[in-house]
Amino acid sequence: MNVENILTPDRLERLRGRAAGYDRDNSFFTEDLEDLRRAGYLSLFTPQEAGGAGFTIGQVVQSQRLLATAAPATALAVNMHLVWCGVAHLLALRGDDSLAFILEHAARGELYAFGISEPGNPAVLFDSKTAAVPQGDGSYAFTGTKIFTSLSPAWTKLGIFGRDDSVPQEPRLIFGFAPRGTEGIIVKDDWNTMGMRASQSCTTVLDHAVLSKGQLVRSTPVGPHSDAFVFGIFALFETLLSAVYTGIGDRAVELAVEAAQQRTTAGGGSGAHDPHTRWKVADAAIRMDGIHPQLETMARDLEEGADHGSLWFPKLSSLKYRATETARLVVETAVRVAGGRSYSRGAELERLYRDVLAGMFHPSSEDSVHASVANAWLGPVPD
Repeated sequence: MNVENILTPDRLERLRGRAAGYDRDNSFFTEDLEDLRRAGYLSLFTPQEAGGAGFTIGQVVQSQRLLATAAPATALAVNMHLVWCGVAHLLALRGDDSLAFILEHAARGELYAFGISEPGNPAVLFDSKTAAVPQGDGSYAFTGTKIFTSLSPAWTKLGIFGRDDSVPQEPRLIFGFAPRGTEGIIVKDDWNTMGMRASQSCTTVLDHAVLSKGQLVRSTPVGPHSDAFVFGIFALFETLLSAVYTGIGDRAVELAVEAAQQRTTAGGGSGAHDPHTRWKVADAAIRMDGIHPQLETMARDLEEGADHGSLWFPKLSSLKYRATETARLVVETAVRVAGGRSYSRGAELERLYRDVLAGMFHPSSEDSVHASVANAWLGPVPD
C-alpha cells in the first residue's frame, strides 16, 4: 500500500471541496474524518499484520503534506492523532513496545488527541501547570487547563500530563490517556479563530479528572532530559507539523501558477509571460524546493535511528520554524501573484493565508528556536 492508494485524486477533491464550507461555518470536519477513517488513514503507522498501512515516518510525512494541499485544517487536526501513533512507532523501532496499544487502537477506530499545551507554559513538555495529585492507589487526579486541543468534538482518547509535587525535592511529570467521558474533563465550545477553523481545537478543562494506574504511561523528571517518550512526542510533533505547512506552501505554488496563467497583462498577453510575475512564481517554487529535502531527511533519520546527539532538538525546532515561515512567505507571494481576487472571502488563497498564520503559534516558538540553536553553536549564556 502507498500514499496514492489512500489519498486518491477523488478523495483529495472531496476533501478540498468541503474545506471552504467548514471554514465558513466554523464547523468540525466530520465528513472528512469519516472519509479518512474508511480509507485507513487513522492507522497509517499501525503494522500491516495489526490491520494498518505499516507506513514509515517518511510515508506519513508524505501523506500529511498531500492531505494539507487539499484540507489544511483537517490535516492539522489529524496530525495530533498521528503524533501519538508516531511516538508508539518510534519507540517500537527502538525496542520499546509500551505504547503498542495505541497502534492497535488506531486500527480499531480510536482517535487520539493532544492535551499537552497550556497557557503560560513555555517549558511545554518539560514542566506543567496542571496539578497531578496521587490518589494512593496508583491513580492520579489532574486539575488544570489545556489549550489548542484539536479534534475536540470527536476524540476518543486524550493524552494529558501534569506535575506531581508530592515529593517537593523531586517533582515528576505524569503522562496518561483519558477516555472520552472521564468525569472531570470539560470541553469548552470556544474555538472561533482566524484560521484552521475546522480543527476545532477547543480549550479543555481538567477538574479532578482521575486516571487509573493502567491509564498512565510515563513518569519523567521536571526540566530538560533525554527520555525517549518525550523526545518522540517532540520529534513527531515538529516533523509532522512541518509536513502540514509544507503542503500548504506546495498548494500555494500551484495556485500561483494557475493565477499567472489566467491573468492578462496590460498589453493583453498572458500573465505567465510577465517577467515580474515569473520572478515571483519562481521565487515561491525555489523556497519550497529547499524545504522538501530537509523534511524528508529528518523523517528518514528518525526512522533509521540516526545519532544527532544534542543537536536533535535544535534540528527539529529549526525544521518546524523554517517550514512554517517559508510556507507563510510563499502563500503571501501567491496572493501577490493572484492579485485582488485572492482578497475575497471564499477564495482558496484567502483561506490559506489565514490558515498558514497558525504556524507561528505552534511550538517551537521563534524565540525558543533561536535560543536552542544559539546554545548549540555558542554554548549557554553563563548564569
